[in-house]
Amino acid sequence: MAQVYNWQLGREMDFPYAESRPERQWGAVFDINKCIACQTCTLSCKTTWTHGEGQEHMFWNNVETKPYGSHPVGWDVEILERLDFQEWGKENGEYVYKGDTVFETNDVDWEEDVLVDDDPQNFHGEDIEGYRPDDEDWAYPNLGEDEPAGEDIEADTHIEQDPHPMWFFYLPRICNHCTFAACAGGCPVQAVYKRSDDGIVLIDEDSCEALQECVRACPYGKSVYNPAENVSQKCVGCYPKIEEGMVPQCFENCLGKIRQHGWINPPEEADPSNPIDFLVHEKEVALPLYPQLGLEPNVYYVPPINVPTDYLYQMFGPGVEDAIETYREAMNGSEEHRDLRGLLHLMGSTEWRIEEFEVTDEEAIGYDGSGSTVARVPMEEPQYERDVYDAQNDVYRLDVT
Repeated sequence: MAQVYNWQLGREMDFPYAESRPERQWGAVFDINKCIACQTCTLSCKTTWTHGEGQEHMFWNNVETKPYGSHPVGWDVEILERLDFQEWGKENGEYVYKGDTVFETNDVDWEEDVLVDDDPQNFHGEDIEGYRPDDEDWAYPNLGEDEPAGEDIEADTHIEQDPHPMWFFYLPRICNHCTFAACAGGCPVQAVYKRSDDGIVLIDEDSCEALQECVRACPYGKSVYNPAENVSQKCVGCYPKIEEGMVPQCFENCLGKIRQHGWINPPEEADPSNPIDFLVHEKEVALPLYPQLGLEPNVYYVPPINVPTDYLYQMFGPGVEDAIETYREAMNGSEEHRDLRGLLHLMGSTEWRIEEFEVTDEEAIGYDGSGSTVARVPMEEPQYERDVYDAQNDVYRLDVT
């Protein structure tokens, strides 16, 4: 079988093609703790990319309320049930995934069974575990919004209880531009491809024959069929902006400033001055979404601190508890995690991509690829106090700071 190394799983795995990583890999980190589900990201993407005929049901960016929300409906439950056994173990002190990925669960010999020629019948999309959502599954993008889970709150329940007895959280989602993209691996005519210079996954619509195998193969539900154009379409990573050194639309317009765009390296090549590498590899506070699927997704999440960790363990893998502890310590002013706190302040502070950062005594500073300063934020917000009585306007102020 073809073997590739998936560092998120801590092991090699079966895959249809030989490992071929891009020169640089488009990457992102979302801090879920700051997401307020205002849907500004969703609308900025919608008005930019999916406002055409046949795209009415498409949300390349969407925000789900977990645990009950999902778009398309039940995408996560559906694929997790198909994988069955999903356990992690430890080898030499490192976590290793012991279950099967979507490429392994059907016991396919990728070297023997895959014939690549011009006949779509000889391709292997159906061998990747997946499913094609029904048309109605795309009709409820706000399913379960703000619907909580957990126990009832009693009169004596303290708000600082950890974890809180009743909970939900918002999960913003875009295409993960995966290293081992199932949509590309499953396309019978190889219309889906990964750019070698930045790792963005795109669909060549001129080559697409609308067989929808990319829709079926993507376990995250991020490849969508357009019935008006008779092609499949997906998030393009805002590549025109990326080529200009800027961040995607949903990043720039995020009111909660939860998103950081940049480049992600494999662990052995990690650069601690690179914001994404720092969050993922250095501090290990940002984790991939359902790494057990095997795609090595390149969007990472700072997990929510108000949610039971057994639920988060399934969603983000075994590093959840350590990530939450590190994040809490940074929030509480730990000097050890001062650089992390500074980088979290920098999130969403500029429309330009921050490729390097530093934290001084007074501020956090972000630099672009040429070394120019593109963002400065104070480590402590300045405070000003006004007089309670404003003699000029003859009014009293209730808020003076």
